Parts: sequence; C-alpha cells; structure tokens
Amino acid sequence: MIRKKYSKYIAKFNEILTIRDLTKNTVINYTSFLIQYLTWVDSELSKPLEDVSYEELRIYILHLKNIRKLSASTINAHISQLRFLYIYILMKPFDKYQVPFMKTIKKIPTIYSKEIIFQFIDSLENIRHKAYAALLYSSGIRVSELQYLKYEDVSRKNMLLYIRKTKSRTDRYAILSKKALTILTQYWFAAGKPKEFLFPGYHDRTKPVSKFTINRAINDHAKVFNIHLTPHLFRHHFGCHMYENGYDLLTIQKLLGHKSIHSTTIYVQLANPNKLNIISPFDE
Repeated sequence: MIRKKYSKYIAKFNEILTIRDLTKNTVINYTSFLIQYLTWVDSELSKPLEDVSYEELRIYILHLKNIRKLSASTINAHISQLRFLYIYILMKPFDKYQVPFMKTIKKIPTIYSKEIIFQFIDSLENIRHKAYAALLYSSGIRVSELQYLKYEDVSRKNMLLYIRKTKSRTDRYAILSKKALTILTQYWFAAGKPKEFLFPGYHDRTKPVSKFTINRAINDHAKVFNIHLTPHLFRHHFGCHMYENGYDLLTIQKLLGHKSIHSTTIYVQLANPNKLNIISPFDE
C-alpha cells in the first residue's frame, strides 16, 4: 500500500542511491528507513511529503526515541536518510540545526588477552569455523572481506591476502599468518579445494558464504565459551594486540584499511597499559 502510494518517491530514491553507488547495506537500510517514515507520515499527518514541517520532523524523531525506543546511533541513521530524502528527492534544503543529530555514547568493547583468543580458536572443532576465526583475528579483515576472499587472493609466497570489495572502496593487502595459513590449508582440502570463493555458500557454491552464517558460527561458539566475542570484534583484537606489540598506528591503519587515522586511535584507548610498559609517575 505504502510502496504503491509513494512509488514515484521510492523509485527516484532508489535511482539516486544507485547513481551514488552506495554500499549494499546502506541501500537496504536507507530504503527501510524511508518506508518507515512514509508509513508514519501517511498514518499520522496525511499530507504531502513536501509540506512536512521541521516541527513535524522533530515529532517523528521523538517517536523513534520515545515510542520505538531506538538507540541514538540508529536514530542518527534515520536522520541521515531524511537529509538524503530532502536534498536529493524533494529538492529542498535540510537544516541540520532544526533536526540535529543525537549525542551518542561509545561503549568500549571488552578486549581479551591473546591467550584467550588462541584458546577460543583452538576450541573450534569445525575446521571451516576455525578458518573463519583464524583469518578474522590474524589479519584483522572485515567479515565482508572474508566473505569475498578467493583462492587467487591468497599469496603463500608473500604471506599476504589481497583484499577486494573493501568498505573504503580501495583494494589493499592484509598480512597472512603462518598459523592461519595452516588452518586455512586444512579447511581447503576438507572443503574439496574450492577454486573460486574460499568460503562458498552452502546452497549455491557460485556465491560467497553469507554474513549471517559467519556471525552465527562465531556467536554460537562464544556463548559456549562464555565470552562476548563477535566476528567484528576479532578486528578490534587484531588492532589492539598489534598496538600492544609495539606497532605504530600508521602501520595498523594501513593493515586495517582505515581511511582516517582517527579510526585507528581507538586502540590507544583499548590497549592494556600493562602491556605497553607504561609506569605511573607515582611509581617512578
């Protein structure tokens, strides 16, 4: 009903998203947020989109906050979608001071010792799941980058992984651990020597494994292991443990594929001071 009523807006919205070549996840999220907004306007205001006032936009934001109980970061994503809608679709200015972003609280993830991470990976009995974890931790790659790894991307001679389809849209190399390569080789033979995607889908081997499958494998084992560990947190552990080992932030930034050094500085905060040989002035 909503899609039919606002079909011209949705069609133009999708067209602009395609032209801007935004990531698949961004397109899915923005489209979902747009449908939610259109549904609210249709039920609560019953007026043309062009006539919705800033005051009414703020009422919608409060609806997301107080009624739907969405987090500040999710609400900010909705606001970004509204800005996109106004500027590119409605061809109207969007005053960021009228609909400001919410303050967000950044929670520091729990960083476990290398010993615990090693034990976690070793305890994975499924060789495919163990290969997921070993590559994610040892190379610091994203889950989406693990998905699209191909046989040809593994350089055993140079001990490097060629990473394509990165978040920053810039191909790069990641380090390949000797231990991870051993596990990957065991998996490769057990999986029938896949020559396209290293981790093909279970139902369609011409496509890569889904993020959901990787996440479920790691999350389920983390519950059994009784720790909070997700595939993305392996990336944080890589960066943090590299920093604790004495590598500089520029090197870590390059290996992780961060666009800005600002993203890499989180590991200064996450690192264990006791691992950095830092001494309090009170103890000197």
